[in-house]
Amino acid sequence: MINGLSFDIEDWFQVENLREVCPLHKWDSYELRVEKNTDILLELLEKYNHKATFFILGWVAEKKPNLIKKIASLGHEIASHGYKHEIVYRLSPDEFRRDLMMSKKMLEDLTGREVIGYRAPNFSITKDSLWAIDILKELNFKYDSSIFPVSFHDRYGFNGLNGNNFFKFENGLEEFILTVYKFGGINFPLGGGAYFRFIPYRIFRFMLKGINRRGRSFIFYLHPWELDKDQPRLKINRKYYIRHYTNLDKTEHKLKRLLQDFKFQPLKNFLNRD
Repeated sequence: MINGLSFDIEDWFQVENLREVCPLHKWDSYELRVEKNTDILLELLEKYNHKATFFILGWVAEKKPNLIKKIASLGHEIASHGYKHEIVYRLSPDEFRRDLMMSKKMLEDLTGREVIGYRAPNFSITKDSLWAIDILKELNFKYDSSIFPVSFHDRYGFNGLNGNNFFKFENGLEEFILTVYKFGGINFPLGGGAYFRFIPYRIFRFMLKGINRRGRSFIFYLHPWELDKDQPRLKINRKYYIRHYTNLDKTEHKLKRLLQDFKFQPLKNFLNRD
């Protein structure tokens, strides 16, 4: 069974957990660590012979254009993560369209390739922002991978979906859902990120193997900053501090094991599966 592998390329200070102390107007003042950390990801993918989808933040592409060209030159898929890492349901449709058009054009100009995939910052395609699906279709995206139907997150979720399947919206846009494991009526998050850092690897692998044994692929994601145990530690809300900084020193080792234990491909390869 082949699974979907993806990385959301943003720097350590651009995440929502740090937004209160790292607002957009201060981003230029922080140390850029994204290139070094993304290079670690690229080396691991080369070592274990995997290709992935890289959802690139437009702001990062503007600052590090050669990094984006390098990712593309190694045969990975370049997709959009928006430009400013803003939560979609906090934007107006026009604001979302402008942000998305800016990111898409920048990535296409850098790589000479059409950008057909999108992932919303903080998985913020929810029932409050389904209007974004028509804008994605309007701008010639072929798929979205923004829906993470967890049962208990304070910023995202999508009740009624089991998270282990793909589906197509009425307008033809395909959706690749971030993986959850249904347990006791609860959608338990298994897509990656902080959940990958928190859950002991043997348990994480057991649940993912179970999904594959049932004939289903899973979609995995990670951020380059999650491999960076030496990133600055800022004073933030305790809940967000735990989410952001826990087990950063273990992520690289766990990722190596994951890349050895499972088969992966870029998300675009799941298009038109029928």
